[in-house]
Amino acid sequence: MPDGPYRWFVYAEIALAVVTFVALCFIVAPYGRHGRSGWGPTVPARVGWVVMESPASIVFLLFFLLGDHRSELVPLLFLALWQLHYVQRAFVYPFLMRTGSRMPVSVVAMAILFNLLNAWVNARWISQYGEHANSWLADPRFWIGVAAFLAGFALNIGSDRILRRLRDARGRDARDGGAAGGGYRIPHGGGYRWVSSPNYLGEMVEWTGWAIATWSLAGLAFALYTIANLAPRAMANHRWYRETFADYPPERKAIVPYLL
Repeated sequence: MPDGPYRWFVYAEIALAVVTFVALCFIVAPYGRHGRSGWGPTVPARVGWVVMESPASIVFLLFFLLGDHRSELVPLLFLALWQLHYVQRAFVYPFLMRTGSRMPVSVVAMAILFNLLNAWVNARWISQYGEHANSWLADPRFWIGVAAFLAGFALNIGSDRILRRLRDARGRDARDGGAAGGGYRIPHGGGYRWVSSPNYLGEMVEWTGWAIATWSLAGLAFALYTIANLAPRAMANHRWYRETFADYPPERKAIVPYLL
């Protein structure tokens, strides 16, 4: 890894992961089912997601195109993986969300700052500072990492789909005057057979795969931050489910099947 500011920005992301994990062990981020007042002005959640996630796609692409290795095969494959996640997250997922939900501007602003930092350090490594010749395609780390990334992406997308179907069922019950009355239900199927937040588990697996495939400190920093950000939230979701539903499956774990 090169000396100078780049190295220190990567270290800063690792330090941010530690701070984030400690903070989120005590404070649950106020959006989604955990939304609450007291965090300042809010915006529609759909707008917030587009605004805060789109820099991760756009900024990564811009800095990738500035790199000396931008036309090489392996960096282009990494670009495709990154955009697979963030185009979906920034420009598809928000438009599948239910209308009416909101999120604090403060959460959006913090996410933008992180995405700018993270997109820059990873894009610069992939297309400038890293060395990924075509021979990297024969390295087991590349294929293990890509397989983990795609498996995590599939788990993330599939779990979100289950939640959307559950949301649509709640909406039908509310319109029909059913007992659910628009309230939450227990999700079943897919990764929900084992954990309360398989969507978060999928994202953690994704970026762990990215760290392995790129074999970089920048990738590791992102994987650590993802775990630091999502593991405490998964634990909070698990507690919420168990407190809300008396019949919540007792064998279901929060984030790691059979363990945690």
